[in-house]
Amino acid sequence: MRYPEGGGLTAERRAFREGIRLRAGVRFAAGEKTVVIAKDLRVSVRSVERWRRAWREGGMEALCSAGPANFPIVTDAQFAVLEAELGKGPSAHGFEDQRWTLARVQLVIRRRLRVSLSVATVWRLLKRHGWSWQAPARRALERDEHAVELWKREVWPRVKGSRRRVMAGSSSGTRPDSP
Repeated sequence: MRYPEGGGLTAERRAFREGIRLRAGVRFAAGEKTVVIAKDLRVSVRSVERWRRAWREGGMEALCSAGPANFPIVTDAQFAVLEAELGKGPSAHGFEDQRWTLARVQLVIRRRLRVSLSVATVWRLLKRHGWSWQAPARRALERDEHAVELWKREVWPRVKGSRRRVMAGSSSGTRPDSP
């Protein structure tokens, strides 16, 4: 993930950015030009213009950090409950086999925590807490290694095909192939 909190900046990074905005606010009060402030602080002119507008309307308080952009939908306490539920296994929740899919975890979250999340959000939540996809511990007993190798050698090259065109073509979408 890009940010450790699942969407927002760390507290240190928020404080750093707030410091830049406050330094810009001091320079606004001194009457400095937007372009000069942007160059010195190494930020875009549009950002400085946006900060100046906020400073004009609300003073230095308007340049202070508003806190994290968003809070996790599932708290750490709720995730601990979810981990306990997942530890019971899929059969304890009415599933026939012993596979946890994202859709099944989503259903458990909806039933147990009364929170509705998308499958993508469920995956990010699990990944953030150190969970990974399930991979089989061993290969299937029914797997025929000789047949797999034969398929890779003989069938796959035909199925895969060549990426190059056999005949000459044109890069123009409006002009047919030239002779």
